[in-house]
Amino acid sequence: EDPRPRGVPTSRKPVGAFRFRAQAVLLATGGIGANLDLVRRFWPERVGPPPGRLLSGVPDHVDGQGLLLAQQAGARLVNLDRMWHYPEGVENHTPLWTHHGIRILPGPSPLWVDATGRRLPPPLFPGFDALETLRYLRGTGFDWSWFVLDLRTLKREFALSGSEQNPDLTGRSWPLVLKNRLLGPAAPVKAFLTRGKDFLLAEDLSELMRRMDALAPGVLDPSRLEREVKARDRELLNPFAKDAQVLAVHAFRRYLGDRLFRVAKPAPLLKGRGPLVAVRLWTLTRKTLGGIQTDLKGRALTPSGAPLEGLFAAGEAAGFGGGAFHGYKALEGTFLGGCLFTGLRAAQGVLEGLE
Repeated sequence: EDPRPRGVPTSRKPVGAFRFRAQAVLLATGGIGANLDLVRRFWPERVGPPPGRLLSGVPDHVDGQGLLLAQQAGARLVNLDRMWHYPEGVENHTPLWTHHGIRILPGPSPLWVDATGRRLPPPLFPGFDALETLRYLRGTGFDWSWFVLDLRTLKREFALSGSEQNPDLTGRSWPLVLKNRLLGPAAPVKAFLTRGKDFLLAEDLSELMRRMDALAPGVLDPSRLEREVKARDRELLNPFAKDAQVLAVHAFRRYLGDRLFRVAKPAPLLKGRGPLVAVRLWTLTRKTLGGIQTDLKGRALTPSGAPLEGLFAAGEAAGFGGGAFHGYKALEGTFLGGCLFTGLRAAQGVLEGLE
């Protein structure tokens, strides 16, 4: 009988017997985000069915093989259905790995609609609650959704996730940071406008909807999307508007930093203030919150709870990409701290074992 716990991933390539040839092995191999088959196998039921099409937000080597090696050595794997994925992914026009996707970091202003053109309900606005938005979209029956906005708003509000997409920040160039935020868009965003297959530009809404339908034939309801755009425009023109997204945009702009660098001045889409933009969005894999169960010294544990001699794990491989510390809906800025802390504790555990 197979001794592995039910639901443990199997290798896509044969893996021989795993034996330690050192006094200690520390696994920091990441999660399963690049192995889309494993992502679908362990997809959390609480957010609906897994998408048929997924983009990968991590390099190919983050494929779960480290978890398999640990399990073959006798470690226990836990909470593999705890994942953090994003609903704002776009296909990279210059991929660095298989199914390479980039996450859009949007400001609060784009109109977010599902594949048919229906506006997402409050509070599922751009940049608000990624996991709840993903859960809602998985219930629509389609793998994609749309941002609809004008080019003026995109220039101010769009940024892309990843160090290679933010050369101004990684290069520590404050003049370039200010230029991109004030005059925008930054060069990486501009490249997606011209080369990204998920980005569409048009001079008016009718032409934009024709292009959206050409990209995904027979799904978009043009009359529904037009009603949604006109309804949102009316709210923007109403000084007593009660639309939750409009109120949020006005609230953000009360902060000087957002008003200057991040949130565009609200304007109706149908007022002819520049080209309109539609961006098709896909689910993008990113973080694993489950993995090798460890103790606070970073030692891998067996199914009985005993430490597995010589094996340590840290970061996402240990399920400490953030979920174990701060819960399934951890704030995104907390993930790195969990990885650093588990790395420190595992290193200390290794050194204690070598004394």
